[in-house]
Amino acid sequence: MKTIKNIIPAVLAVFVITVSSCQKDGNPNNLPDVSPSTYEGKVDGYTSSEEVYPTNLVAYWSFDGTKNEIKSNTAPTSSANDALVAGGVKGQALSLNGGYLYYATQFNAFKTEALKSFTVSEWVQIANNGSKRTMIFQLARPGIFNGSLNFSINTQSFPASNTTDLKIQPTFTTVGGGTQDNINTKRDNPGDPNYVPYLVPAFGANVWTHLLLTYDSTTGVFNIWGDGMKMGAFSNRGVGNSLFKSYEPGEVIIGGNYNTIPGKTVSANTDFAAMTGKVDEIRVYNTVLPDAHIKALYNLGKAGK
Repeated sequence: MKTIKNIIPAVLAVFVITVSSCQKDGNPNNLPDVSPSTYEGKVDGYTSSEEVYPTNLVAYWSFDGTKNEIKSNTAPTSSANDALVAGGVKGQALSLNGGYLYYATQFNAFKTEALKSFTVSEWVQIANNGSKRTMIFQLARPGIFNGSLNFSINTQSFPASNTTDLKIQPTFTTVGGGTQDNINTKRDNPGDPNYVPYLVPAFGANVWTHLLLTYDSTTGVFNIWGDGMKMGAFSNRGVGNSLFKSYEPGEVIIGGNYNTIPGKTVSANTDFAAMTGKVDEIRVYNTVLPDAHIKALYNLGKAGK
Protein backbone atom coordinates (compact mmCIF):
# COMPACT_ATOMS: atom_id res chain seq x y z
CA MET A 1 0.00 0.00 0.00
CA LYS A 2 2.85 2.34 0.78
CA THR A 3 4.24 1.83 -2.75
CA ILE A 4 0.85 2.64 -4.35
CA LYS A 5 0.49 5.81 -2.29
CA ASN A 6 3.86 6.99 -3.56
CA ILE A 7 2.98 6.22 -7.18
CA ILE A 8 -0.42 7.99 -7.27
CA PRO A 9 0.89 11.56 -6.62
CA ALA A 10 3.55 11.08 -9.28
CA VAL A 11 0.99 9.90 -11.83
CA LEU A 12 -1.30 12.83 -11.03
CA ALA A 13 1.56 15.27 -11.44
CA VAL A 14 2.39 13.89 -14.88
CA PHE A 15 -1.31 14.04 -15.84
CA VAL A 16 -1.61 17.71 -14.82
CA ILE A 17 1.54 18.68 -16.72
CA THR A 18 0.32 16.83 -19.82
CA VAL A 19 -3.12 18.50 -19.79
CA SER A 20 -1.60 21.95 -19.32
CA SER A 21 0.76 21.37 -22.22
CA CYS A 22 -2.09 20.23 -24.48
CA GLN A 23 -4.14 23.32 -23.65
CA LYS A 24 -1.28 25.61 -24.62
CA ASP A 25 -0.54 23.74 -27.85
CA GLY A 26 -4.23 23.75 -28.74
CA ASN A 27 -4.45 27.55 -28.54
CA PRO A 28 -1.80 28.83 -30.97
CA ASN A 29 -3.72 32.06 -31.67
CA ASN A 30 -3.84 33.00 -27.97
CA LEU A 31 -7.62 33.10 -27.82
CA PRO A 32 -8.78 33.82 -24.27
CA ASP A 33 -10.49 30.41 -24.18
CA VAL A 34 -10.04 27.40 -26.44
CA SER A 35 -13.70 26.36 -26.32
CA PRO A 36 -15.01 26.15 -29.93
CA SER A 37 -18.55 26.97 -28.87
CA THR A 38 -20.48 28.62 -26.08
CA TYR A 39 -19.01 27.76 -22.68
CA GLU A 40 -20.05 29.44 -19.43
CA GLY A 41 -21.58 32.31 -21.40
CA LYS A 42 -18.56 32.71 -23.70
CA VAL A 43 -18.09 32.15 -27.41
CA ASP A 44 -14.55 31.19 -28.45
CA GLY A 45 -13.42 32.66 -25.15
CA TYR A 46 -15.17 36.01 -25.59
CA THR A 47 -18.30 37.35 -23.93
CA SER A 48 -18.75 40.08 -26.57
CA SER A 49 -17.44 41.20 -29.97
CA GLU A 50 -16.18 44.33 -28.21
CA GLU A 51 -13.42 42.21 -26.67
CA VAL A 52 -11.87 41.31 -30.05
CA TYR A 53 -8.73 43.43 -30.58
CA PRO A 54 -10.23 46.57 -28.97
CA THR A 55 -7.01 48.63 -29.19
CA ASN A 56 -6.92 48.14 -32.97
CA LEU A 57 -10.58 48.98 -33.54
CA VAL A 58 -10.42 52.39 -35.24
CA ALA A 59 -13.99 52.75 -36.55
CA TYR A 60 -17.27 51.20 -35.48
CA TRP A 61 -20.89 51.54 -36.58
CA SER A 62 -23.23 49.68 -34.20
CA PHE A 63 -26.45 51.18 -35.65
CA ASP A 64 -27.95 50.64 -32.23
CA GLY A 65 -29.92 53.86 -31.75
CA THR A 66 -27.49 55.94 -33.84
CA LYS A 67 -26.10 56.25 -37.36
CA ASN A 68 -22.97 57.92 -36.00
CA GLU A 69 -19.56 56.30 -36.26
CA ILE A 70 -18.99 55.47 -32.58
CA LYS A 71 -15.23 56.08 -32.15
CA SER A 72 -15.35 59.64 -33.48
CA ASN A 73 -19.08 60.29 -32.93
CA THR A 74 -19.30 61.43 -36.56
CA ALA A 75 -22.83 61.79 -37.92
CA PRO A 76 -23.68 61.19 -41.58
CA THR A 77 -23.62 64.30 -43.75
CA SER A 78 -26.61 63.04 -45.72
CA SER A 79 -28.66 59.88 -46.10
CA ALA A 80 -31.62 58.53 -48.04
CA ASN A 81 -34.24 55.83 -47.58
CA ASP A 82 -32.65 54.66 -44.36
CA ALA A 83 -33.96 53.67 -40.95
CA LEU A 84 -32.80 51.99 -37.76
CA VAL A 85 -34.85 48.86 -37.22
CA ALA A 86 -35.11 46.01 -34.74
CA GLY A 87 -33.78 42.56 -35.50
CA GLY A 88 -30.11 43.33 -36.04
CA VAL A 89 -27.26 41.01 -35.27
CA LYS A 90 -26.94 42.96 -32.02
CA GLY A 91 -29.81 45.28 -31.16
CA GLN A 92 -30.87 47.45 -34.08
CA ALA A 93 -29.58 47.46 -37.66
CA LEU A 94 -29.47 49.94 -40.53
CA SER A 95 -32.21 49.24 -43.08
CA LEU A 96 -31.77 50.64 -46.60
CA ASN A 97 -34.44 50.68 -49.29
CA GLY A 98 -32.47 51.97 -52.25
CA GLY A 99 -30.62 54.05 -49.70
CA TYR A 100 -27.22 55.03 -48.31
CA LEU A 101 -25.34 56.89 -45.60
CA TYR A 102 -22.76 59.48 -46.71
CA TYR A 103 -20.01 60.86 -44.45
CA ALA A 104 -18.20 63.82 -46.03
CA THR A 105 -15.77 63.99 -43.10
CA GLN A 106 -12.20 62.75 -43.47
CA PHE A 107 -11.85 60.14 -40.73
CA ASN A 108 -8.41 60.41 -39.12
CA ALA A 109 -8.38 56.63 -38.74
CA PHE A 110 -8.50 56.21 -42.54
CA LYS A 111 -5.72 58.62 -43.48
CA THR A 112 -2.69 57.36 -45.38
CA GLU A 113 -0.34 56.95 -42.44
CA ALA A 114 -3.01 55.55 -40.11
CA LEU A 115 -4.41 52.77 -42.28
CA LYS A 116 -1.92 50.47 -43.96
CA SER A 117 -2.97 46.95 -42.95
CA PHE A 118 -6.66 46.56 -42.14
CA THR A 119 -9.63 44.35 -41.36
CA VAL A 120 -13.16 45.42 -42.36
CA SER A 121 -15.98 43.37 -40.82
CA GLU A 122 -19.72 43.77 -41.29
CA TRP A 123 -22.99 41.87 -41.29
CA VAL A 124 -25.40 42.29 -44.21
CA GLN A 125 -28.78 41.22 -45.51
CA ILE A 126 -28.89 41.84 -49.25
CA ALA A 127 -31.78 41.87 -51.70
CA ASN A 128 -31.15 42.21 -55.43
CA ASN A 129 -31.36 45.96 -55.99
CA GLY A 130 -32.45 46.10 -59.63
CA SER A 131 -29.71 44.09 -61.36
CA LYS A 132 -27.04 46.54 -60.21
CA ARG A 133 -23.88 46.03 -58.21
CA THR A 134 -24.15 46.52 -54.44
CA MET A 135 -21.54 48.64 -52.64
CA ILE A 136 -21.79 47.80 -48.96
CA PHE A 137 -18.88 49.97 -47.79
CA GLN A 138 -16.61 52.44 -49.58
CA LEU A 139 -13.66 54.58 -48.54
CA ALA A 140 -14.52 57.16 -51.18
CA ARG A 141 -12.33 59.71 -52.95
CA PRO A 142 -14.14 63.01 -53.60
CA GLY A 143 -14.98 63.42 -57.27
CA ILE A 144 -13.55 60.03 -58.27
CA PHE A 145 -15.63 56.98 -59.15
CA ASN A 146 -13.47 54.34 -57.45
CA GLY A 147 -12.60 54.84 -53.82
CA SER A 148 -9.52 53.78 -51.90
CA LEU A 149 -11.49 50.69 -50.86
CA ASN A 150 -14.63 49.37 -52.56
CA PHE A 151 -16.40 46.51 -50.77
CA SER A 152 -18.85 45.38 -53.44
CA ILE A 153 -20.99 42.38 -54.39
CA ASN A 154 -21.87 41.45 -57.96
CA THR A 155 -25.64 41.52 -57.64
CA GLN A 156 -25.81 42.93 -61.18
CA SER A 157 -25.60 39.39 -62.56
CA PHE A 158 -27.47 37.26 -60.04
CA PRO A 159 -30.08 37.74 -57.30
CA ALA A 160 -28.67 37.85 -53.80
CA SER A 161 -30.27 34.47 -53.08
CA ASN A 162 -28.15 32.75 -55.76
CA THR A 163 -25.35 31.25 -53.66
CA THR A 164 -24.05 29.23 -56.60
CA ASP A 165 -22.90 32.14 -58.74
CA LEU A 166 -23.05 35.37 -56.73
CA LYS A 167 -19.57 36.84 -56.24
CA ILE A 168 -17.93 39.11 -53.69
CA GLN A 169 -15.45 41.40 -55.46
CA PRO A 170 -13.72 44.07 -53.36
CA THR A 171 -11.12 46.38 -54.93
CA PHE A 172 -8.56 48.84 -53.63
CA THR A 173 -6.41 51.58 -55.14
CA THR A 174 -2.64 51.30 -55.06
CA VAL A 175 0.43 53.39 -54.39
CA GLY A 176 1.04 53.41 -58.15
CA GLY A 177 -2.47 54.69 -58.87
CA GLY A 178 -3.79 51.37 -60.18
CA THR A 179 -6.47 49.00 -58.88
CA GLN A 180 -6.22 45.56 -57.32
CA ASP A 181 -9.08 43.19 -56.55
CA ASN A 182 -9.97 39.80 -55.19
CA ILE A 183 -12.99 37.65 -55.99
CA ASN A 184 -14.47 34.36 -54.91
CA THR A 185 -14.59 32.54 -58.21
CA LYS A 186 -14.00 29.14 -59.73
CA ARG A 187 -10.36 28.10 -60.18
CA ASP A 188 -9.59 25.43 -62.77
CA ASN A 189 -6.39 24.10 -61.25
CA PRO A 190 -6.68 22.53 -57.78
CA GLY A 191 -2.94 21.81 -57.97
CA ASP A 192 -2.15 25.53 -57.99
CA PRO A 193 -0.48 26.49 -54.64
CA ASN A 194 -2.85 29.49 -54.45
CA TYR A 195 -5.94 27.40 -55.22
CA VAL A 196 -9.01 28.13 -53.09
CA PRO A 197 -12.22 26.10 -53.57
CA TYR A 198 -15.10 28.22 -54.86
CA LEU A 199 -17.20 29.18 -51.85
CA VAL A 200 -20.14 31.55 -51.44
CA PRO A 201 -21.81 32.32 -48.10
CA ALA A 202 -25.58 32.22 -47.70
CA PHE A 203 -27.06 35.52 -48.94
CA GLY A 204 -30.60 36.80 -48.92
CA ALA A 205 -33.01 39.49 -47.80
CA ASN A 206 -33.69 37.60 -44.56
CA VAL A 207 -30.28 36.03 -44.02
CA TRP A 208 -27.56 37.71 -41.96
CA THR A 209 -24.22 37.15 -43.72
CA HIS A 210 -20.86 37.99 -42.16
CA LEU A 211 -18.45 39.51 -44.70
CA LEU A 212 -14.89 40.47 -43.87
CA LEU A 213 -11.79 41.74 -45.67
CA THR A 214 -8.18 41.67 -44.51
CA TYR A 215 -5.18 43.35 -46.10
CA ASP A 216 -1.56 42.88 -45.00
CA SER A 217 0.73 45.72 -46.07
CA THR A 218 3.86 43.63 -45.45
CA THR A 219 2.88 40.91 -47.93
CA GLY A 220 0.22 42.45 -50.19
CA VAL A 221 -2.19 39.63 -49.29
CA PHE A 222 -5.84 40.71 -49.65
CA ASN A 223 -8.32 38.17 -48.31
CA ILE A 224 -12.10 37.75 -48.48
CA TRP A 225 -13.96 35.96 -45.68
CA GLY A 226 -17.62 34.94 -45.65
CA ASP A 227 -19.36 33.40 -42.64
CA GLY A 228 -16.05 32.47 -41.04
CA MET A 229 -14.56 30.90 -44.21
CA LYS A 230 -11.68 32.25 -46.32
CA MET A 231 -12.90 32.37 -49.90
CA GLY A 232 -10.83 34.76 -52.03
CA ALA A 233 -9.37 33.20 -55.17
CA PHE A 234 -6.62 35.78 -55.81
CA SER A 235 -5.38 36.86 -52.40
CA ASN A 236 -1.75 37.76 -53.15
CA ARG A 237 -1.91 41.17 -54.80
CA GLY A 238 1.79 42.07 -54.71
CA VAL A 239 3.94 44.74 -53.10
CA GLY A 240 5.77 47.88 -54.27
CA ASN A 241 3.51 50.00 -56.49
CA SER A 242 0.71 47.45 -55.98
CA LEU A 243 0.42 48.12 -52.25
CA PHE A 244 -2.82 49.61 -50.88
CA LYS A 245 -2.95 53.37 -50.50
CA SER A 246 -5.63 55.24 -48.57
CA TYR A 247 -5.87 58.43 -50.59
CA GLU A 248 -6.62 61.81 -49.02
CA PRO A 249 -8.98 63.49 -48.78
CA GLY A 250 -11.33 60.63 -48.14
CA GLU A 251 -14.97 60.09 -47.25
CA VAL A 252 -17.17 57.13 -46.33
CA ILE A 253 -20.27 55.82 -48.09
CA ILE A 254 -22.32 52.92 -46.73
CA GLY A 255 -24.67 51.35 -49.27
CA GLY A 256 -23.53 53.14 -52.41
CA ASN A 257 -20.97 55.28 -54.22
CA TYR A 258 -20.97 58.85 -55.54
CA ASN A 259 -23.15 58.01 -58.53
CA THR A 260 -25.93 56.87 -56.18
CA ILE A 261 -25.93 60.17 -54.26
CA PRO A 262 -27.98 63.01 -55.80
CA GLY A 263 -25.74 65.90 -56.75
CA LYS A 264 -22.54 63.86 -56.31
CA THR A 265 -22.47 62.02 -59.65
CA VAL A 266 -18.92 61.83 -61.03
CA SER A 267 -19.41 59.83 -64.26
CA ALA A 268 -21.99 58.28 -66.54
CA ASN A 269 -21.34 54.84 -65.00
CA THR A 270 -24.59 53.19 -63.85
CA ASP A 271 -23.15 49.90 -62.57
CA PHE A 272 -24.20 50.56 -58.97
CA ALA A 273 -27.52 51.30 -57.34
CA ALA A 274 -28.11 52.43 -53.78
CA MET A 275 -28.41 49.38 -51.54
CA THR A 276 -31.56 47.53 -50.60
CA GLY A 277 -31.12 45.39 -47.52
CA LYS A 278 -29.70 45.76 -44.03
CA VAL A 279 -26.27 46.41 -42.53
CA ASP A 280 -25.06 45.92 -38.98
CA GLU A 281 -21.92 45.93 -36.85
CA ILE A 282 -19.39 47.53 -39.21
CA ARG A 283 -15.92 47.32 -37.66
CA VAL A 284 -12.64 48.58 -39.09
CA TYR A 285 -9.34 47.52 -37.51
CA ASN A 286 -5.89 48.88 -38.34
CA THR A 287 -4.41 45.39 -38.35
CA VAL A 288 -4.99 41.97 -39.87
CA LEU A 289 -7.00 39.89 -37.41
CA PRO A 290 -5.67 36.32 -37.01
CA ASP A 291 -7.86 33.63 -38.53
CA ALA A 292 -9.17 32.30 -35.21
CA HIS A 293 -10.31 35.78 -34.14
CA ILE A 294 -12.10 36.31 -37.47
CA LYS A 295 -13.99 33.09 -36.86
CA ALA A 296 -14.70 34.26 -33.31
CA LEU A 297 -16.31 37.47 -34.66
CA TYR A 298 -18.55 35.34 -36.84
CA ASN A 299 -19.51 32.98 -34.00
CA LEU A 300 -20.10 35.91 -31.64
CA GLY A 301 -22.43 37.55 -34.15
CA LYS A 302 -24.38 34.35 -34.61
CA ALA A 303 -24.80 34.24 -30.83
CA GLY A 304 -25.96 37.89 -30.74
CA LYS A 305 -22.87 38.96 -28.83
